[in-house]
Amino acid sequence: MSFLTYLINGLSLGSIYAIIALGYTMVYGIAKMLNFAHGDIIMIGSYIIFSAVTTSGLPPFAGLLIAILGCTVLGVVTERVAYRPLRQASSKLAVLITAIGVSYLLQNVALLVFGADAKSFTSLIPWKGISLAGGALQIKGITIVTIVVSLIILFCLQTFIHKTKNGQAMLAVAEDKGAATLMGIDVNKTIAITFAIGSSLAAIAGALLCSAYPTITPYIGAMPGIKAFVAAVFGGIGSIPGAMIGGIVLGIVEILSRTYISSQLADAIVFGILIIVLLVKPTGLLGKQIQEKV
Repeated sequence: MSFLTYLINGLSLGSIYAIIALGYTMVYGIAKMLNFAHGDIIMIGSYIIFSAVTTSGLPPFAGLLIAILGCTVLGVVTERVAYRPLRQASSKLAVLITAIGVSYLLQNVALLVFGADAKSFTSLIPWKGISLAGGALQIKGITIVTIVVSLIILFCLQTFIHKTKNGQAMLAVAEDKGAATLMGIDVNKTIAITFAIGSSLAAIAGALLCSAYPTITPYIGAMPGIKAFVAAVFGGIGSIPGAMIGGIVLGIVEILSRTYISSQLADAIVFGILIIVLLVKPTGLLGKQIQEKV
């Protein structure tokens, strides 16, 4: 039963990584850039919920809605101010450096506003969970909710991408921005929508992460963001199902490594998996081989 408990906890952690990885993979797949500030948007969303629920006394659901709205606006503004002017830059390195700069900016703003001390976060899920096998298997409520929410998000994203006009525009921009423009698609609007969706997912991931691990610091989004990026690459960056699979696999590997091997080596094992995948299948599990045009 203990192994099953760890496996379920790994699924829960992996589901959080998957939600974060979806933001990475959507932005890369459509805008062809890596938004390394994505993890810090998770942190901002967590602080918004903390302020709304703890300081202002709002209901948890209201705090979550405010965080989603705040992160969505932050994502769109960041894309418009920091990334869009550099989209046509001769070097892709300029956008990458800017993303790292935005990451440090958000961290330092959080330090100035909230301080460096860790804040205690009250779980947004009051449900204690369920007991199975006569109490031998205890599954927390936040664990069940996290797994279910991640599956709902995957279904909704897939439906949005393949069944809506904006989703079809995203697929067209991801395939060829120039051709999409000639077909009358507003590329800037499409990329802004992508950032909005990715940032709203970051807020949800922040709420789930802090409910499962109830402590907030200005650096809370850094390591989950990096691991989610690993998950996106592992699954095939640009692939929504790949990001989901990669996140869940990495979450399970991390929890089992911490339990059965070493808590100090767990992160090294996670990043070691990334190296192996890149050596064996550079495009990831579900990634597509991109043909270079000459």
